[in-house]
Amino acid sequence: MKSEVTELLGIKYPIIQGGMAWVAEHNLAAAVSNAGGFGIIGAANAPAEWVRDEIRKAKELTDKPFGVNVMLLSQHADEVAQAVAEEGVKAVTTGAGSPEKYMKMWKEAGVLVIPVVASVALARRMERVGADALVAEGMESGGHIGAQTTMTLVPQIVDAVNIPVIAAGGIADGRGFAAARMLGADAVQMGTRFIVSKESIVHEAYKERVLKARDIDSEVTGMSTGHPVRCLRNQMTREYLKLEKEGASFEELELMTLGTLRKAVVEGDVTRGTVMAGQSAGLVKQEQTCSEMIEEIMDQAKKLLKEA
Repeated sequence: MKSEVTELLGIKYPIIQGGMAWVAEHNLAAAVSNAGGFGIIGAANAPAEWVRDEIRKAKELTDKPFGVNVMLLSQHADEVAQAVAEEGVKAVTTGAGSPEKYMKMWKEAGVLVIPVVASVALARRMERVGADALVAEGMESGGHIGAQTTMTLVPQIVDAVNIPVIAAGGIADGRGFAAARMLGADAVQMGTRFIVSKESIVHEAYKERVLKARDIDSEVTGMSTGHPVRCLRNQMTREYLKLEKEGASFEELELMTLGTLRKAVVEGDVTRGTVMAGQSAGLVKQEQTCSEMIEEIMDQAKKLLKEA
C-alpha cells in the first residue's frame, strides 16, 4: 500500500512505530523496519552516546530505514540532535516542543524531520519551518498527551497543511488504520500494540498488563500540572490522582513518578510503576512478532478500504 509517506521514508507499509521511552530501543525498531514498517528508537532522556550506540546496533540488525524520536525537553537534546545527524538515520520524530533550532543541521545531513503535534496551530508552524511530514497525535495515545481526539484532530490538520499527515492515538488494528486513511492520513503511528511484540524487550509483567487491559483501564494523571500522561490504572495512579485532587504541589507529584516508567518497563513493577499505554490497549489481545502484527493490520485494512 503506497502513500506519500511510504515514498518519503522508503518503506513498504505506511505504519510507523512510536518512539516510546524505555520501550523503543534497537531490537524493536529494527524488527518493525524489517517487517516493512518504520521503526523508531526513543531517545527519551538518554545521553547522546546511548542513542548513538542504539543507532549502530539497529544498523547491525536491519538494512531498512529507521528513525529516532528526539524528546526536545531532554537535557541531552542538543547532543542527541547532533548524534542523529552524524549517524545518518532516515528521519527524526520530535516531541515536547519545536525542533526549529535543529532543522538546518538535520536537513543538511539528509535527515527527514517529522514533528509530533497535538494542535492545528503547531502543525501549521512546523510546516512553515520546514517539516517534511507530521504526526497528528490524539489524546487516546499512551504517555504524554494533548487535548484533542484523533478523530477530530487528524482531519483538521490534514485540511490545514500541505505535507503528509500520520495519524496516531487509539490505532491498533486494521479498522483503526482504515479509519485514519478515511480521515485523510497518509500513514499511522502505533505504540501500544508494539509493546507486546515478541521482539519488544519490555518486562513480561508489563506486556501481560497491556494484554489484560479492559476498555476502562486507561487513566490520565497530571491534568492539574499541565503535563497529562495516559497510563493503565494501578496503585500508583490511584495514589497520584488522590494527591492531585487534594491539591498536591507539582514538585510532590513529580517526585512520586520519578523513575516509575523504568520501574515498570525494566523491572516489571506494574503496581508502583507507570504502565504507559494508550486506550487501544483494550484491543491488544495477543503477543505476536512485528511482522505478524503488520501483515494482519494491512490485510484487514485492505479489505475494509476496498469495501468502503
